[in-house]
Amino acid sequence: MARSALLHLLRTRSTHHFSSGNLSCRSLASPHTWSSRPSFNTATKFSAGNRRWLSQSPAAEEENKISIGPRRGVEPGEEEKDNSIVYYGPISSTIKKVKLLSLSTCCLSVSLGPVITFMTSPEMNVILKGAVASSVIFLSASTTAALHWFVNPYIHKLKWQPGSDSFEVEMMSWLASYIPRTIKFSDIRPPETNRPFVTFKANGNFYFVDESHCHNKALLARLTPQKPPVHQSAFKNL
Repeated sequence: MARSALLHLLRTRSTHHFSSGNLSCRSLASPHTWSSRPSFNTATKFSAGNRRWLSQSPAAEEENKISIGPRRGVEPGEEEKDNSIVYYGPISSTIKKVKLLSLSTCCLSVSLGPVITFMTSPEMNVILKGAVASSVIFLSASTTAALHWFVNPYIHKLKWQPGSDSFEVEMMSWLASYIPRTIKFSDIRPPETNRPFVTFKANGNFYFVDESHCHNKALLARLTPQKPPVHQSAFKNL
């Protein structure tokens, strides 16, 4: 009797331990199960966002890329295409660079020339210092003015529509900026001057066109008027 009661007690305890172990395993497994679901969703969202970013990255790189030629999807020369431009000055960019260099050196000479002259030689006479500083400023300004006078008639760009009685030119100011001017063919006159690099005169200003780079011969003939013949007097040889 006592043996049967002892066996019954052992069976009851083993059943109780087995059921509690089962519950603990379920409780331990359930957090992992629930935590795995959000991680799977998070990974899915991350992979979708990563795919979207990868699909958009080539377009963003194309947008931010600095290209020298025309953009994709745009015809070559479409942005700067202008059928009315019939002439470009072949040394236009060179003239602009030289003028900018001359202007910068002139500004430096005017601003720093007197300062350097008065600070380098303290024992020199003040009148002599003023004369040296004035000479530096005068030489720098005169070379800049001479360069502007020499290249002032140069036409950098010429626009003309066939059949029109006027055309537009781009000249360069003394500050190396482009200035548009409209000229009528009726205002063109032969240049009566010994000034070099002059093709025609209009409205009191001289203009120069490089004939070797002007491919429109009809326009060139209208830009280079011939001087009227001088009628000699019949009594000249008497």
